Amino acid sequence: MISVREELSRLQIAPPQQFRNLTLFPLLLPGPPFPPQDYILLEDGIAQRLVRVTEIHAAGSVPELAITNDASLPVLLIDGEELLGSKQNRVLNLSILVPAKHKCVIPVSCVEAGRWRVTSDEFQTADHFLYAGARSQRVSQVTRAMRTNGSRLSNQEAIWDELAAKAARLDTKSDSRAVAAIYSRHASSLEEFARAFHCHDRQAGAAFAISGSIAGLDLFDHPDTAQRFFPKLLRSFALDALDTPANDTAVCVDALPAFLSALADSPRFSEDAIGLGKDLRFTSPALSGAALHANGRYLHICAFAHCSAKSGHDTSFQTRLTRPSQRRFFRRFFS
Repeated sequence: MISVREELSRLQIAPPQQFRNLTLFPLLLPGPPFPPQDYILLEDGIAQRLVRVTEIHAAGSVPELAITNDASLPVLLIDGEELLGSKQNRVLNLSILVPAKHKCVIPVSCVEAGRWRVTSDEFQTADHFLYAGARSQRVSQVTRAMRTNGSRLSNQEAIWDELAAKAARLDTKSDSRAVAAIYSRHASSLEEFARAFHCHDRQAGAAFAISGSIAGLDLFDHPDTAQRFFPKLLRSFALDALDTPANDTAVCVDALPAFLSALADSPRFSEDAIGLGKDLRFTSPALSGAALHANGRYLHICAFAHCSAKSGHDTSFQTRLTRPSQRRFFRRFFS
């Protein structure tokens, strides 16, 4: 397995794009050509009736769902994807590569605290991810659970508290207290953000800054995968941008290299993944993150800057400069 630093060193950072207080840094892979994808995405598997996500049994279990993959290829599930339907909406706690012709239980978190009744037999994917601020907290919670008791569970009460506070700040009322209602309430504003950004041909991911501070990134193994998730990720970071004062939108030129360097240097550990490959976890005082390594490569890496309780956004990756050796290391990322 190559190191995360080696994986990040392959990247080029394209010129940033900005709309209002949200800045996007496209992360580009060298190439093409790119190897063919050897998996299908969850959304496609569900649409083709090859993959089913359901409650684990009739009574249901809040932190667990069942997935049945009848496809001839593995199916890729991504940390933060929201699943709509059945007894209540959930989000995936981590990225998982479910083997072909396989059924397993997957860990999830509830993002609809006020409903526990069936609206559909199976789940569908949403057009957004869980917003980055909540993903950051949940990634840290899952990492802590893996270290302490070997589970991959989140702190469900803390997640519900976070979602309730978000709904209050963004003036959203929902009988079922669904995070999807916040996205629906602000759909027109979120689409303004989505239309303002574009995806490059070689783009494998993106890092985002909100009001001048690096918030996080998602990186995939293939540009086609990244482009499919691009609108969903944009909406999730844009929701946090709507919830952040737009005081200073300028991002220090060294902020993203500093964040990448911190990710590369973060203490980490790995466990066998629920499906195929290895589940890596990153944690440091400045950030938290996770990665799925399978089929000889990193299929997904996500990382989030820890937030200031007062400002709601990162304070470590605004004006901090990297050491000279690190600055030289990352300078070649910029195109």
